[in-house]
Amino acid sequence: MSNDEATEETERNRGAPSRIGRVLLGIGLAAQASEDFRDMEDTIEYAESAGVPAPELAAPFASGMMATAGIGIALWRLPRVATGAAVAFLTVVTATMHDFWNADEEDRSGERLAFFGNLAMLGGAIVFLREAFN
Repeated sequence: MSNDEATEETERNRGAPSRIGRVLLGIGLAAQASEDFRDMEDTIEYAESAGVPAPELAAPFASGMMATAGIGIALWRLPRVATGAAVAFLTVVTATMHDFWNADEEDRSGERLAFFGNLAMLGGAIVFLREAFN
């Protein structure tokens, strides 16, 4: 078997799980963005409470970026841009918006849950970012 044939076979063998993972991650990101858009006033207020500059611009921009990245990942269109946007978004938002270590006692549990959920999505986005460059 030649090197090209072995590479092609490897691609076929990992195709289905990778495709399913991309679709699930993409749908998850797009669905979360959809929730943010449905309640943009609260999203802006939450961003403002976290000290985000110009939250009335930043929150809709970030939600739009997350929706676009999610759709791009799910459909595997412009994968480098889509996965790069997801990684950038999740890196910034996870550490700044869900800093459970600084949260009030009553908010700490929810922020911790959001932090680790985002961390899991960030891990998936990083895997697909690498795949987009292969």
